[in-house]
Amino acid sequence: MTVPSPLIDAHGRTISYLRVSVTDRCDLRCRYCMAEQMTFLPRRALLALEEIAVIAERFIARGVRKIRLSGGEPLVRRDVIELVRRLGRHVGTGLEELTLTTNATRLAEHAEALFDAGVRRVNVSLDSRDPETFRYVTRHGDVAQVLNGIAAAKVAGLRVKINAVALAGINEHELGDLLAWCGEQGHDLSLIETMPLGAIDEDRVDRFVPLTRVFAALSRRFALTADGHRSGGPARYWRTPWGTRLGLISPLTANFCDGCNRVRLTTEGRLYSCLGHDDQVDLKGALRDGGLDAVDAAIDRALAIKPRAHDFQIDAAAPAVARHMSVTGG
Repeated sequence: MTVPSPLIDAHGRTISYLRVSVTDRCDLRCRYCMAEQMTFLPRRALLALEEIAVIAERFIARGVRKIRLSGGEPLVRRDVIELVRRLGRHVGTGLEELTLTTNATRLAEHAEALFDAGVRRVNVSLDSRDPETFRYVTRHGDVAQVLNGIAAAKVAGLRVKINAVALAGINEHELGDLLAWCGEQGHDLSLIETMPLGAIDEDRVDRFVPLTRVFAALSRRFALTADGHRSGGPARYWRTPWGTRLGLISPLTANFCDGCNRVRLTTEGRLYSCLGHDDQVDLKGALRDGGLDAVDAAIDRALAIKPRAHDFQIDAAAPAVARHMSVTGG
């Protein structure tokens, strides 16, 4: 096996961040993310957890310093903690951070195991703390279960960042209170514009909120100061009165692609170099047919076709890409 070159795309950007969707399944049905009746991938189509580990370790060998496990809901996949333990062994010896994005419905059960495996931070999707609004957005979720998961994570020693999608007519009026609650609890908060990914049952145009409007409202209520923190990702940050951070992720009103440092591995083993494009390479086929040399060659092809930027338009007749966020990984 030859020693591969560093992960640099055709536009000179260094790729140091891998996002992995370990499953497309989820125990919630958030309206902006999924249709109520979803057809999930057959289990035989998925990468085995061992295969995910092998591919992830190859990315680590080639310079990836951060891995985030996501879904769907990653904690619904059987034995996912074994994958976390295996990847967690690389933290401090090549990998700088292993994190998880979760809806927290099962976080109380797994928080201690995640910490013991090397995870130190989780992102929790929470669009509303109001029980009725939360149930409406998720179609059947219980916000108390999520809040218990967040509390358990804090007790276990995990830092928590809350992610909330801004939705007109649903939770826009709550975002100030959510920021205050996060600050009081010591949690950072990222607000996200809804993204045109996958067909859903509702019109995203009706629910789209530009974060410029949200930030203007928050600025009138709180003293927010610009923060120079950069994660290499899409968020732009402000410091809150509690010393926590507010991040704004604006894929539609403020393109954030110039410093993109990430690629995404789907649960079926396809590597997407851009969330907003359909170009991909098949790492599952490469691994099974040709081993790690074939995986390296496929990764190089993905870097060569990584676009300079996405082109999201919320008012387009069809979603920017047909696949749902849960397939690509949040």
